[in-house]
Amino acid sequence: MQILRFESNDNQVCTGCDFDNQSASIIEGDLYSDFRDTGKRKPVKKILTPILPRVIFCIGLNYRLHARETGLELPKYPIVFMKNLSAAAGHLEDIRIPASCAKIPEVDYEAELAVVIKKPAKNVLPENALDYVLGNTCANDISARRWQMHAGGGQWIKGKSFDTFCPFGPFIVTKDELTDPDSLDIECVLNGNTQQKSNTSDMIFSVSQIISYLSASATLVPGTLILTGTPGGVGFTRNPPVYLQPGDVLETKIEKIGVLKNHVALEEE
Repeated sequence: MQILRFESNDNQVCTGCDFDNQSASIIEGDLYSDFRDTGKRKPVKKILTPILPRVIFCIGLNYRLHARETGLELPKYPIVFMKNLSAAAGHLEDIRIPASCAKIPEVDYEAELAVVIKKPAKNVLPENALDYVLGNTCANDISARRWQMHAGGGQWIKGKSFDTFCPFGPFIVTKDELTDPDSLDIECVLNGNTQQKSNTSDMIFSVSQIISYLSASATLVPGTLILTGTPGGVGFTRNPPVYLQPGDVLETKIEKIGVLKNHVALEEE
């Protein structure tokens, strides 16, 4: 099932499925316990983030090629950071370049597979980890590189937590339809040009390993969003570097999930 969250023509926020580019079938119930497709359809005026995340975890340096292009050693354990919840943005929503970054074009793209947790997960074994997954979606870990590298005291969170710096969606594809998240083509396209093209099989730590690691003595609550890392081809490693500019169109494509599309604009001061 493809799950989406949307604003209808009567200004109601709904959860639905079976989207046909005009309307969706309404879902009733709780996505994290019991829900059903009612079969009743409503027009879709605006697609929203497919969930309101409770927390956003991210994994850094999790693709072998990306590690090589940065010149860093492969990590022995997942590199974990977080994003502010206000970074969440939906399909077709603008990614806004912060006013503090406007004079120095430093905002980068990172196409990523994201995972949504459906039930409390604590001390989960890798072999059981996917039992705690609602589904997967497309995401992009937008990163202000100067803030990330030089203005965060060695921490990445600030440079990756500006408003709109975590677009994800448009759909969550449920686990029953996407049984192997570790073998999916992933691509990032900027203004029609492919910047990143890989497969999640290049991940150093699998989705199951990531969930197990994050859940060690720390409960992952329903609605936890986990970004699993980005492939090689990010903008700051290119010669010359490629950074996001106002007017750009960014597409994150993942096999069996779909296309997340966002435009780039300047933040209104």
